[in-house]
Amino acid sequence: MTALIYVAAILTVAVGIAHSILGERYILSRLFRREDLPKLFGGSKFTVRTLRLAWHVTTVAWCGFAAVLVLLARRTVWSAGLSYILATTFLVTGAVTLIISRGQHLAWFVFLVIGGVCLYTAVA
Repeated sequence: MTALIYVAAILTVAVGIAHSILGERYILSRLFRREDLPKLFGGSKFTVRTLRLAWHVTTVAWCGFAAVLVLLARRTVWSAGLSYILATTFLVTGAVTLIISRGQHLAWFVFLVIGGVCLYTAVA
């Protein structure tokens, strides 16, 4: 049973990586060539960054799920461990959101607050 959960964790990370690479190459790049993208905040750059962000944040979330699967495989699920995983997932999501959107998409702040709360609960 434990080996199967490790396989599931590895597959989760692999799917995330494939999702990001293949999606960028075959979906997003073609979508962004279109002339009729919505122009938010004065142009289509914000739209492109937001779509790219949403696409790749999925991979970050799946990596967080893979870490939870590893805890399950080790049979060491405890609240601090889950809090660390959630903190890392949300802090990375916040950082990616901040960087890709160049601070324009305000979700970066919310994700960083969530990550900070999770980190606080892990160490408290």
